[in-house]
Amino acid sequence: MYNEKTTTVSVGGKDMIFKTGKLAPRADAAIWAQMGETVVFTVVSMGSENTELDYFPLSIEYIEKFYAGGIISGSRFIKRERRPSDEATLKARQVDHSIRSLFPKGFKRDVSVVINVLSYDGVNNPEVLAVNSTSMALMISDIPFNGPSAAVKLAVKAGQISVNGIHEATEIDGEFIVSVREDKILNIEGWGKEIPEEMMDQVLDSAVKECQPILAIQKTFAAEVGKKKLEFAEAAVDQDILEVVKAEAIADITRALYDAEDRNAVYKEIVTKIQEAHEDWSAKQILEAVEYQARRIMRDNILANEKRTSGRKLEEIRELEIEVGVLPRVHGSALFRRGQTQCLSVLTLGSTRLGQVMESFEGEEEKNFMHHYNSPNYSFGAAGRYSYYPGRREVGHGNIGESGLRNLIPDISAFPYTIRVVSEIMSQNGSSSMAATCASSLALMDAGIPLKKQVGAIAIGLVTDDADVSKYKLLTDMEDVEDFYGDMDFKVTGTELGLTAIQLDNKLMGIPAEILKVAFRQSRKARMEVLAAMNAVLSAPRSTLSKYAPRVESIKINPAKIGEVIGPGGKMIKAIIEAAGVGTDIDIQDDGQVNITALNQEQIAIAKKMVMDIVAEPEVGQIYDAKIDKITTYGAFVNVSPSITGLVHISELTDGFIKDPHELIHEGQEVKVKLLGMDRGKQSFSMKGLNNFPAKQVVEAKK
Repeated sequence: MYNEKTTTVSVGGKDMIFKTGKLAPRADAAIWAQMGETVVFTVVSMGSENTELDYFPLSIEYIEKFYAGGIISGSRFIKRERRPSDEATLKARQVDHSIRSLFPKGFKRDVSVVINVLSYDGVNNPEVLAVNSTSMALMISDIPFNGPSAAVKLAVKAGQISVNGIHEATEIDGEFIVSVREDKILNIEGWGKEIPEEMMDQVLDSAVKECQPILAIQKTFAAEVGKKKLEFAEAAVDQDILEVVKAEAIADITRALYDAEDRNAVYKEIVTKIQEAHEDWSAKQILEAVEYQARRIMRDNILANEKRTSGRKLEEIRELEIEVGVLPRVHGSALFRRGQTQCLSVLTLGSTRLGQVMESFEGEEEKNFMHHYNSPNYSFGAAGRYSYYPGRREVGHGNIGESGLRNLIPDISAFPYTIRVVSEIMSQNGSSSMAATCASSLALMDAGIPLKKQVGAIAIGLVTDDADVSKYKLLTDMEDVEDFYGDMDFKVTGTELGLTAIQLDNKLMGIPAEILKVAFRQSRKARMEVLAAMNAVLSAPRSTLSKYAPRVESIKINPAKIGEVIGPGGKMIKAIIEAAGVGTDIDIQDDGQVNITALNQEQIAIAKKMVMDIVAEPEVGQIYDAKIDKITTYGAFVNVSPSITGLVHISELTDGFIKDPHELIHEGQEVKVKLLGMDRGKQSFSMKGLNNFPAKQVVEAKK
């Protein structure tokens, strides 16, 4: 019944296998992609006719099921997967950025891509398989697609580059996934520990080289088993409407681009005016002609005259405004404005126990640094219902800031806190994610967190000649209109030493690596300027934490004692927290590190003493403070701590003979005792010579 076809390509010394023809026969195309024992199944489907939408309705779903790693969810209440995790969302965006620009302009049919991770071996990366299998599925389908696209994941360590491995972040200096079409870059995303621009040149060149066999095998496989492509001519603007727009509205369009406060309002006026004279033309058709002409004016002015809509030079940054400590009660805050883009980042410190546990088929992972990005409607100057749930764009923008900062934050063993930064975008006109990174770096220092150095961020735009991509101009600190009519959004974060994160959005069918190499240098120059402005306001972390921030003290205990500190059902640790007071938290690591978090040092002292009392090892000859628990005819039982407790024999209460211990001591009395010895777990103490009682009291007790 099935006519399964298979092809294989070797990448980085590993076989990447593609199969089709057996599963999902009713879809437009389906690909089983495998590397080692990691399997990704990708299905593409196309709607039957063009939609009336003003954008291409491409949807990418990257689905992670626990069964892929042989895991059942650890949640007591939820066993079935629900909405995608942030990590799955980021991987879906990665696929989107690798293929979206390769569909014909004006193509408006629904296209859905569903990527299901079926099996994960803990070694081979499903994200790389996702990009490659999606391109392969589109290549063999009847969907119009100007591919193929291929991707590899590159790790940098000590100046060397490895391909398609999975590494611990502590082992490497950076990791980047790069998508390629022919010899051009479609997308690059990743993080680095201050990677120099020269090293990034090598990353780009390696990606182009390593992707060539994957691109070749896709073309060959598509020629063998692919369907005939749907014929689709790229949509063109109606020439009659365009001529009228040119003749009647050039001045107004130019004004909208270079002088107007509200570009869209001017466009609306133009559309209304032309439609009154040409009732048979739709507002949509006229607006398309207006947008086409606006794009042409902006791009031609940049290419021919280096004239930007803002009046800035190509490498000029917008006006900067920076404030720190802008909120009175929070643990750290900063306001960063670049032109009309404004971000308020707010930082909160908490116990290490408050880290976010991430659960996936790869197992559990705990995050103790989180960066969240919010961009409500009002930041665009628009109305609408407030969304409490982050969209894919917000997840992506939050992630680049998190990636850009996390390797500059001290290890949790040196700074035992959970850190959360929230970037509230107050206004945006381009590069809001880069403003969020800058504001968050400042907020970290304002909070007194020992950030190794400031992290600056900038976005670089691109305008190319439509007929010759080698004729281009790069735009430092890109604005919205330059993003909308331009060819790329190249986001780079870093220090004065090098890059810490990168994200590329591309609208062309690939960008030559040589252009991106120049963009790296231009971004560095701008980053140095931004860092200088940031350091002029706050160049080092504050010497102390905010008085409102919790305090933390770490102590080390014998791991064998962890159970005693926790107690049955958590009884003991709950008692410690209750005794220390509201705001106290205790987090115990498997290696015996105990992080005590509280509102003040007094609470920490109480909790610390109780923990140390529990884990204290009895030492013969040591003098302790104790409390008398019980008195008998032969002596008294004393309690120093849960692990140090025993009998003071009547003969060891004081010098000489005493008939009745009750005449000398009472239950609940606090005394000093010396540990005499231990025999089969039993501890014996003495109170002799420790000045526990006035001389007169001893004499009376002896009578």
